[in-house]
Amino acid sequence: MPIQNADIAEIFSRVANLLEIEGANQFRVRAYRNAARTVGSLPRNAADMVEAEEDLSKLPGIGKDLAGKIAEIVKTGSLDQLEELEERTPAELNELMNISGLGPKRVSALYHELGVTNRKELKAAAEKEKIRDVEGFGKKTEQSILEELSKKEEGEKRVPLMQAEQRAAPLIDYLKNSKGIKKITVAGSYRRCKETVGDLDILVTCKKDSNVMDRFADYEDVEKVVSKGSTRSTVVLKSGLQVDVRVLPQVGYGAGLHYFTGSKAHNIAVRKRGVDRKFKINEYGVFKGKERVAGKTEEEVYEKVGLPYIEPELREDRGEIEAAEKDSLPNLVRQKDIRGDLHAHTKATDGQASLEEMAKAAKKLGYDYLAVTDHSKKVTMAKGLNESRLADQIEEIDRLNEKLDDFRVLKGIEVDILEDGSLDLPDDILKELDVRVCSVHYSQNLSRKKQTKRVLKAMENPYFNILGHPTGRIIGQREPYEIDLEEIMKQARENGCFLELNAEPDRLDLTDTHCKMAKEIGVKLAISTDAHSTASLEFMRFGIGQARRGWLEADDVLNTRSLGDLMKLLKRA
Repeated sequence: MPIQNADIAEIFSRVANLLEIEGANQFRVRAYRNAARTVGSLPRNAADMVEAEEDLSKLPGIGKDLAGKIAEIVKTGSLDQLEELEERTPAELNELMNISGLGPKRVSALYHELGVTNRKELKAAAEKEKIRDVEGFGKKTEQSILEELSKKEEGEKRVPLMQAEQRAAPLIDYLKNSKGIKKITVAGSYRRCKETVGDLDILVTCKKDSNVMDRFADYEDVEKVVSKGSTRSTVVLKSGLQVDVRVLPQVGYGAGLHYFTGSKAHNIAVRKRGVDRKFKINEYGVFKGKERVAGKTEEEVYEKVGLPYIEPELREDRGEIEAAEKDSLPNLVRQKDIRGDLHAHTKATDGQASLEEMAKAAKKLGYDYLAVTDHSKKVTMAKGLNESRLADQIEEIDRLNEKLDDFRVLKGIEVDILEDGSLDLPDDILKELDVRVCSVHYSQNLSRKKQTKRVLKAMENPYFNILGHPTGRIIGQREPYEIDLEEIMKQARENGCFLELNAEPDRLDLTDTHCKMAKEIGVKLAISTDAHSTASLEFMRFGIGQARRGWLEADDVLNTRSLGDLMKLLKRA
C-alpha cells in the first residue's frame, strides 16, 4: 500500500490526540501536531523522500526523532508508538476529538467518569442525560453534543478537498502511465472545488487496446474492487474513498465532462434549455433525434443551449444560468492574479520557518509582498508576541527588507479581539504596523448578538484592517461561532475594513455563499493562507477555488493589488 502524506499526518494527529487525552506535556503534543501539519502540507510525497534517502530532519518542526517515525510509517504502514498508546487508551477516543466542543480534557472526563469510548456510547450517554452531570458540561453542552453527532452521521462519507486531492494526485499520475491514454480529468464536486468531496469520478479517453482498467483495479491503494468493466470500473481505496473510472469516446468527452462535473441542479437547468431547443443532452453528447450534433467539448454543449461557457466552480444553479443569458458572468479571480499573502506565521510564535525563509518562499511563488502576522500575546499556547517582542520583530523586518530586491515583507500581527471588543495590543504598537489581521480565538460560545457586538466594536479601532477567519469554523471538526456576518460586512464596508477568506484547507473560512454575500455588499476580501510553514503558502489554491465558487473577481480581492495600491487601501481614513 503506497503511503500518502495524508496517512502520515493522520497517524501523527492520532498520537497527539491520545497524548493530550492522557495529559502529556503540551510541548510534546504540539510537536506531533506541528509534524502532522508539516507533512500534510508538503508539496512532495514524504514516501518518495524517504526512498531517496533525503534528510527529513531538515523539514520544519521535524527533527531526527520524528524523521525516524516518518520513515517507520513509510516502511511499515504503521507506528509502534501509536499502537502502544492505543493499548493504554482506547483508540476510538480519537473519533470523539472530532466532535465540535469536545477537546482532550472533556474527552478524558467522559472516558473516566462515564466509560465513554466511541460515538455510539457518547450518543447513548447524552440521550440518557448522563453527560449533563459530569463536571464542566451541563444540559446545553449535552444537547449540543447530540446535534453534532447528528450532523456527523449525515455528512460522514465526505472528506475535505485537500485529502481528496492527496488521494487523487498519485492515482492520476499512475493512470497516466496506462497504455493509450489521451485525456484524463477528475470531475464531480472535486472539479467544482467544493470544500468536501464524496467520491472521485475520473474520466478518460484512450485507445481501444488501453490497459487503463486493469491498471486501475491493480492500484496498490485499492481495498476493494466493486465492479470492473471496459467502460466503467469502481473501487474503494484503503482510506474508504470510492473512485469511479469511466472511459468516454473522444467525440462525446465534453458532454461526459459536463454531465459528471455537475452539479445535478445545474445539469437539469442545462438539459431543460436543451429540451426547449429540441435537443437531448446526456453524458454521451447533444443529440438532435438520433444524430449527435455536439459534445466533443463542454463549450459545444453550452453553445447548443444558447449560453457561453460556464466555469465548473459556478455550476451550482445559483444564478449562473441567468447571468450567462445576460452575458454577465463574472471574470473569476485566478491564482496568477494574487500579488501577495496577507496572513502568515513564523517561528516567533507557532510557525515552523524563520522570517527570512518565509519571505524567500513567498518571493519564489512570484509574489511582490508577504505580511508576517504572528500571534499576539493572548495566544499563550503559540508564544504570542507582546509589545516588546513585536517591536523587535518590526526591527528585524526592516533589516530584512533592506536585503530583499523587488519584494517587501509587510509588518503585521494577528491580534486577538478580546471578549469586550478591545484589541490585544495597544494602539501605540499597532500603529507601527502595515497590516493588522484581527481574529477571535477565545470565547467563541457567545450569543450571536454578543459576538457580533464584540467584532463591531473592534472594527471601530482605527488600526483594525482585516477580520481573520471570520466564523472560526474548522471543517468537520468545529462549527462556526454565532455571528451576523451581513451586519459585519456592511460595517466593514463603511469603516474601510476587510474580511479574510482563510485558505487553510481545514478552514476555508469564509464559505462560498458568504464570499458571494461580500461581493454583493461591496466589501473586499483578502485571500490569505494563514501559513505556518513555507509549504503551506501554497494553500492559496484552495482559497482561490473557494473564491471562484463565491463569484469573486480580481477586483473583489484585496491582495490582487500592487504594493502601492494595497498600502493605500490599508490606511483607513
